[in-house]
Amino acid sequence: MYIIKWRISFFICVEQSNNHKNIVFNLTFVMRSELNIAKEAALEAGSVILNYYKADYEIKDKGYHNPVTTADHEADSRLKEILMEARPEYGWLSEESVDSAERLCKERVWVVDPLDGTKEFIEGVPNFVVSVALVENGVSIVGVLFNPVTGEIFTASQGEGAQLNGKTIQCVTKDNLGDMVILNSRSESRRGLWEPYASIFGKLKAVGSVAYKLGLTAAGHADIFATLRPKNEWDICAGTCIIHEAGGKVIDLNGNDIIFNQEKTLIEPGLIAGDNQAVDKTFNVLTAKT
Repeated sequence: MYIIKWRISFFICVEQSNNHKNIVFNLTFVMRSELNIAKEAALEAGSVILNYYKADYEIKDKGYHNPVTTADHEADSRLKEILMEARPEYGWLSEESVDSAERLCKERVWVVDPLDGTKEFIEGVPNFVVSVALVENGVSIVGVLFNPVTGEIFTASQGEGAQLNGKTIQCVTKDNLGDMVILNSRSESRRGLWEPYASIFGKLKAVGSVAYKLGLTAAGHADIFATLRPKNEWDICAGTCIIHEAGGKVIDLNGNDIIFNQEKTLIEPGLIAGDNQAVDKTFNVLTAKT
């Protein structure tokens, strides 16, 4: 028996020889992999978001400095429609949906942020993405990030590597901290949280959207993504899979790997992601000053 995962289609040719007789079995199967389901959903949600970009929509506040728009809600509905229709037995966790404890009993759970970078979306800054991940027993095994403005789509599935627009990507780093580029939060930079580290790293580059920063780091556009503040599972779940498949790692500021589909979705106290050695060096710097 052959069990093949993560392939859209495959062709099996089995030759068996018995008493000089050859039996050839040609089997052609078409299957939708979890990655392709996630990718389809992200592209659809991105189309919804793009219809509202720099157009008219409603803005509400969920909390202090935490806006939500019509685009967030409609993209969330489209994601849930596609993903749960394809895999109704899976659990569901989304920033814009009411949480249910039922997901904690599920082996597999979709974890999504329909519009990561809502503030940037409102400002007309193209630093936002649709984030779709699949978690299996606490591990992010599928990740898709789609920026509908730039057309960038970061994808990964466990054991299959990571891609940006279909081309393989890899985490990179420089030997010296003084040459490294760190992607950090716009709000953390405005609040001066990174001032103690400005002279240590080569460049601190503020970019919107946590998920987008993870994708850019996985693609080698920076050495490290780091945040000094807690983030939720939906912010980093897809990006974590992409970082891992690009040869890097993601840890919290206590040095722990991230486990997903937890009852408490907030990951404290902060995070570091990127090339393994770069993460270790950055961890030593950030924890020495805390």
